[in-house]
Amino acid sequence: MSQTHDQGHDQAHEGAHAENHEGPIKTPKQLVVAVLASFIIPILGIILLVNYVDFGAKPSAGSDGLGPEAVAKRLQPVGTVEVKDASAPVVLRTGDVVYNGQCAACHNVGAAGAPKLGDAAAWAPRIATGYEALLTSALKGKGAMGAQGGGEYSDFEIGRAVVYMANQSGGKLAEPAAPAAAASAAASAPN
Repeated sequence: MSQTHDQGHDQAHEGAHAENHEGPIKTPKQLVVAVLASFIIPILGIILLVNYVDFGAKPSAGSDGLGPEAVAKRLQPVGTVEVKDASAPVVLRTGDVVYNGQCAACHNVGAAGAPKLGDAAAWAPRIATGYEALLTSALKGKGAMGAQGGGEYSDFEIGRAVVYMANQSGGKLAEPAAPAAAASAAASAPN
């Protein structure tokens, strides 16, 4: 009897021992599901966290320096190259057109000490120096005025603007003579 009792006890002990080592996965289908879930759930969690943290564009506090417009403005070219047809007729702009396009911003209001257009008292000592001195000041710059030569307007057109400003302010300067190449192109152009 003691031997039967020991065998019964050993079988019960083995059954309990086998039960303790069994996991929650009992079939191959459950194993596949558990493996897939162990990869998919963390990946989905990471994706959701990234979307939560980086959801939409967030403006910088107090600055738009990193905005798309500001970045595009900083990246734009500094200068451009413009190729013109050398055989095209040269169109020279008049003094008032050049004045309105280049000079009016400062000379209309007297900004940075610029003599106002029409102020005969301010222009009289300048006009007394003559056309060449006025043109040199305009082309090379003087005081707060930067050099106007070499820009969008030719030196001749800047000269026309100088004469326009001086004559609007009490001067009696003659219109400068057109450059030879422009004069011959204008003379040969059909009317």
